[in-house]
Amino acid sequence: MNKHDYIIRRETSEDFLTVENLVRESFWNVYRPGCVEHFVLKCLRDAEAFVPELDFVMEKDGRIIGQNVFVKAEIRCDDGASFPILTMGPICIAPEYKRQGYGKKLLDYSLEKAAAYGAKALCFEGNIDFYGKSEFVVASSKGVRYHGLPEGADDSFFLCRELVPDALASVRGEYAPPRCYFVAEENPDAFERYEKTFPPKEKQVLPGQIF
Repeated sequence: MNKHDYIIRRETSEDFLTVENLVRESFWNVYRPGCVEHFVLKCLRDAEAFVPELDFVMEKDGRIIGQNVFVKAEIRCDDGASFPILTMGPICIAPEYKRQGYGKKLLDYSLEKAAAYGAKALCFEGNIDFYGKSEFVVASSKGVRYHGLPEGADDSFFLCRELVPDALASVRGEYAPPRCYFVAEENPDAFERYEKTFPPKEKQVLPGQIF
């Protein structure tokens, strides 16, 4: 990979089905048998909290190989205030291009644009081994708790990134994913109808799945 062999641009409506197929291929059997992330993305685009200015695809040789989106969220502070932030995802790279540096390039570009958009901080669920390379930290180290997680439970999956230095320095509170991320669970019939529009794929129960 070199800096000239890909481009990152805004997603257009003509990209929607291609990107949903990409997300389905990337997440299939990763976190659960099958996946729901492609349906979540489809519905996110119509959500009030969705940020269309931060809806990106990565292209290589004229083919879309990656995507990322951002959604408005909040930290509900212990003092009763609300601190506006962003959350992110689904974010993915086509399976055949993973572990080649494209994911980090897309992530870092997206974060730079999110900062330029005016976001002060970002909370996200992900793997610290990867996202730590882009300055994410475990959110509890910044005083932010994950909604519903018992005290003392493993919170290493819950990450944050300050886009403005010390943006969270005086923030203490709780984060919950926006409701629009639970659309598949809340509308299972709609999800099943949508899933049937794609070619059949085998669902497998695999080690490491969390659902």
